[in-house]
Amino acid sequence: MKDRDDDAGLTRALALSRELLAVAEHGDVRAVADLDAERLRLLHSQRLKSRHMDADERLVLQQISELNDKAIGLLEHRRRGTEREMDTVAVGRRALIAYSDTRLRR
Repeated sequence: MKDRDDDAGLTRALALSRELLAVAEHGDVRAVADLDAERLRLLHSQRLKSRHMDADERLVLQQISELNDKAIGLLEHRRRGTEREMDTVAVGRRALIAYSDTRLRR
């Protein structure tokens, strides 16, 4: 027989996953890490309580996994964008230095 605490733990982990995805869309990496840590504690606790999972529990875990994959994708996309911006700034700085040096010599 399933324990209500088990259902509540997985339900809370799913809610945290949804919240984590929403926060990831805004790029708040610190909040994502905090939510992920809380969710991880819940999932570890769930694993220690029950070794056998029924179909409903597996479905919730699958949803958590899908939300996690989406959040990771959003954060990776944002990271790549930030890297491109940093590269652009670096090129601009090098150009500024190069042209500033040339202008001073004239």
